[in-house]
Amino acid sequence: MSSEIFVPLRSFPIQVAVVASLVFCASAAATLAQSLSGSKTSMIRQNRQANQHDYTFLRTSSQVQEFVREGRLVRLSGNSDYRVVDASFPYARPQVKTFIERLAGQYRGACGEPLVVTSLTRPASRQPRNASPLSVHPTGMAADLRASNRPACRAFLEKTLLTLEGRGVAEATRERHPPHYHVTLFPNPYTRYLAGRGTGVQVAKNNGKSRGTVARAVSHKPSKKRYRVGRGDNLWSIASATAPASPA
Repeated sequence: MSSEIFVPLRSFPIQVAVVASLVFCASAAATLAQSLSGSKTSMIRQNRQANQHDYTFLRTSSQVQEFVREGRLVRLSGNSDYRVVDASFPYARPQVKTFIERLAGQYRGACGEPLVVTSLTRPASRQPRNASPLSVHPTGMAADLRASNRPACRAFLEKTLLTLEGRGVAEATRERHPPHYHVTLFPNPYTRYLAGRGTGVQVAKNNGKSRGTVARAVSHKPSKKRYRVGRGDNLWSIASATAPASPA
């Protein structure tokens, strides 16, 4: 006869909450070595990723439109969780759209306001004068996110971006003029990251040369499954298994 039993987590809410917070803190510790200050090393890393993905650095507006027609770039139109504001070219790689939609859902759920995207693809001819020659905005793998006036929202976004940096799927920099976060997504590592988490999200496989399809994200509804307690389980293992999902 099996010794396994089903126990609703409400049977020991305080203990699980305490241990779950320890699990959360342990995972957060991995982000401490990351930084949003930006550096030449970070720019080189972003540029190297663009080349490893064999992405084209678009030079003109007509090239951007060509990539849109071919499906290499997709439109970000916004939804209840995010808005695209003042972006001359509201297009990005399909994986970037998936990332923005997932991040925006988490962001709005955490702080009650929509995420604001202010820039996506920018051809070289439309880059600002102070843009780095290593900038990957011309490839469609970067996005600028407006910094909120609310400290709690900035704190949530910064922690999330640092976590993703720590997992090697993105690089982020906090810019001051104007206040925003520059985020470069690494599409292939991000696709593997989602697959490894078993999210059910299907991200477009797009190598920059073939037509891409827009990925659809699963809803973020809390799970109603009960936890199966087995021989040898303790509060730490239960809390680890039931801790909140990783960001984006």
